[in-house]
Amino acid sequence: MKKIIALGASSSRKSINKTLAIHAASKVADTFMTVIDLNDYELPLYSVDSEEEFGIPEGANKFNDIIESADGLVISLAEHNGTYTAVFKNLIDWLTRIDMKVWKGKPVLLMATSPGNRGGATVLAAAKSYFPFMEGNIIADFSFPSFYENFSNAGITNTELASKLDEKIVLFEQALAEVETV
Repeated sequence: MKKIIALGASSSRKSINKTLAIHAASKVADTFMTVIDLNDYELPLYSVDSEEEFGIPEGANKFNDIIESADGLVISLAEHNGTYTAVFKNLIDWLTRIDMKVWKGKPVLLMATSPGNRGGATVLAAAKSYFPFMEGNIIADFSFPSFYENFSNAGITNTELASKLDEKIVLFEQALAEVETV
């Protein structure tokens, strides 16, 4: 059984991106899912001075170990003013101090959602160009618009969007099947 991480790249306790990541990851066949909450990895703001004085925070090392132990990643990005949330960018900054290959070549299903009709498209585009520099093996991406209109406790209510996500999940499953279990 493959191990995957479900991550909503937000510190919101009611993160719609975390909800989407969990929903998508739960649909991936033959996997064990670990849900990551960024609130469990509070880190000081990255600076060279902080790193020199205090070293790499334990939370960053723990997060790095979790990525290392996974076979694949399901990440849904929250969008703040067209880019990553501050908490997620800060995490990446710390992780690059451990290993520039943050995503370690693991298959990634990369998503974004928002309450609006663009579905986090701007941050998704930024991540699609940025993640490969950190060994992000993006297998598929998915922008989910108008979260509150298209999602309920039962999952995705818009059949066209549900079908598109299912297609992306199949691609992700195929990539996971080729990964040697960690």
